[in-house]
Amino acid sequence: MANVPGSHRQADVPRPAGARFRTPDPASAPSQRPRSAAYPSHGAPSPAQAPAPHAAGSRFAQGSHQSYAHQDSQGPTYMPQRSQGAYARGGARPPKKGSSVPVVIGVLIAIAVVAGAALFLFPRIFGGDSANIEAGQQVSITIPEGSSGDAIATILVENHIIVDSGEYYAAVKKLNAEMSLKPGDYQFETLQDPLSVVKQLVAGPNLEGVKLTVPEGKTVEQTAQLVEDAYGISADEFISQAKASAYAGDYPFLADAGNDSLEGFLYPKTYTFAGTPTADEVIRAMLDQYQLDVFDAFDFDAGRAAISATYGIELSDYELLTLASIVEREGLNADQRAHVASVFLNRLAGKGDFAGRPYLQSDATLMYETGGAVTAEDIQGIDSPYNSYQNAGLPPTPICSPSSEAILATLEPTDSDDLYFYITQDEEYFSQTYDEHMQSWE
Repeated sequence: MANVPGSHRQADVPRPAGARFRTPDPASAPSQRPRSAAYPSHGAPSPAQAPAPHAAGSRFAQGSHQSYAHQDSQGPTYMPQRSQGAYARGGARPPKKGSSVPVVIGVLIAIAVVAGAALFLFPRIFGGDSANIEAGQQVSITIPEGSSGDAIATILVENHIIVDSGEYYAAVKKLNAEMSLKPGDYQFETLQDPLSVVKQLVAGPNLEGVKLTVPEGKTVEQTAQLVEDAYGISADEFISQAKASAYAGDYPFLADAGNDSLEGFLYPKTYTFAGTPTADEVIRAMLDQYQLDVFDAFDFDAGRAAISATYGIELSDYELLTLASIVEREGLNADQRAHVASVFLNRLAGKGDFAGRPYLQSDATLMYETGGAVTAEDIQGIDSPYNSYQNAGLPPTPICSPSSEAILATLEPTDSDDLYFYITQDEEYFSQTYDEHMQSWE
């Protein structure tokens, strides 16, 4: 909840229930109380005095598969043979001198044939680092959920399962399999017959592995603990590896990441790895899934333009992701989240009571610092950039990995002038003024 001192009822007045979890959370925070958005007491006089704030909660859900591959392609070698010329029979007279045009034409044709063969065979003969790949070596891959035909072809070629994408497309067309390829974990062999590869992709995954489920709304630290529980990778090792600078070269959307953090980018889904993956492999799988489900799926340009036109504020893609992470923790469903997003955007725009004071006033951001429920003492005493009661604007990084639902809600917020909200598992109230807000839950 987004709350403030001065927004709570008397201590002897019972408050509505506030448990906010919709799905089980293996690494959940302490029990949560109702969410509320109240008038700030920092930087301007509050309409009323108030006791301690309610703490924000979080919602978690589950998702699906992902993987990646990084190698070069290779194909069989081929050496063209020369044809032998005919010998003149003995006793034959020397040939007469004639026109040289037929000879020239013949030479040109020969050159064209050799050049054409070289262009066709060169990629197969000279495969770079993969020139010595042997057929029959076992290769394990994962086809991410939602992968396009081009993406699947790239994975197969880069892992040397097929020679080139043309053979894959021909096999897909022959089997009429365009809409039948299934995501998941597979085991193939290098330089395998493309037809057999496509048949297996139609049949479905043939490799069992250990699953890792990362619920929505988890932080990097919480995700690290889930990875340790699933694969035995030290949580500290995972956290040390999870630096934006280590991956920005491969993932352009990390260019603006704050504090060298991958917070917000470790996409929440269920992943499956054969054997024991490394921390790097797990992180790349999550970043691959973020690119597929967020970066390539949402129109951030259109969202920024709409927000600029409606609220008069300019936000970057990274700032939108940061706001979406807060929206993730404050709302329970798609409609609530879109409405919560509009409240925070109205505050950032300095509307109404927040004129000249664009404070988010969200307990969820301070919970990122405290790791649990937020008290009035925390609001007054914690000096942190994640204390959105004392610092205007957005925090320096996202506070969790938001769901696609929360990201869409942020890009397409409800059209409202509301500045306050109060949400429990059973109730929700949105208000334009502080007085209306106080009356809504009293």
